[in-house]
Amino acid sequence: MDRPVPPVGAGADGPAAGTPGLTLVVGRIGRPQGVRGEVTVEVRTDDPESRFAPGSVLLTEPAERGPLTVAGMRPRSGGVVVSFAGVVDRAGAEALRGTVLFVDSATLPAIEDPDEFYDHQLAGLAAVDGAGTPLGTVAEVVHAPASDLLVVRDANGREHLVPFVREMVPTVDLAAGRVVVAAPEGLFDLAGSTDDD
Repeated sequence: MDRPVPPVGAGADGPAAGTPGLTLVVGRIGRPQGVRGEVTVEVRTDDPESRFAPGSVLLTEPAERGPLTVAGMRPRSGGVVVSFAGVVDRAGAEALRGTVLFVDSATLPAIEDPDEFYDHQLAGLAAVDGAGTPLGTVAEVVHAPASDLLVVRDANGREHLVPFVREMVPTVDLAAGRVVVAAPEGLFDLAGSTDDD
């Protein structure tokens, strides 16, 4: 899913005036492709077909380079090749190199499957055990080959990887702002967690 980032232009006090709510990074522009204004894009979303569909409008960082409207998209090894409206030559494409591309989370379609979530919906949720004892906070979601993993950061700042499967995370309650983790005994004490102790 799309990765959550602070709102574009946000300072320490939150979003800048006129900035939409939470923005989600979906890609980063790389080198130009050819001489007609196309660029390579490093994809940072699970749904590039939707995010880079022709007509899609993407926010940018730096903000002065956008917003950009997708004119065309085709897959390539390791990402996609995208053309943007108004970018018609290699010089224009080169000027976009390094631009980070975002979408406003408010524009994302609702997920109909009750067992699926956008990453930004999970990040920040409190993690508790079956008795309601706090375990930490979901810091991020890692999309590993075997299964998705919740990175749960405990009160000491240590990070623990919890497989995001029903057996381990039986309850996701967005309204209550928490996930219930049915971790095997010792999971949150394992030396193999991602802490630096």
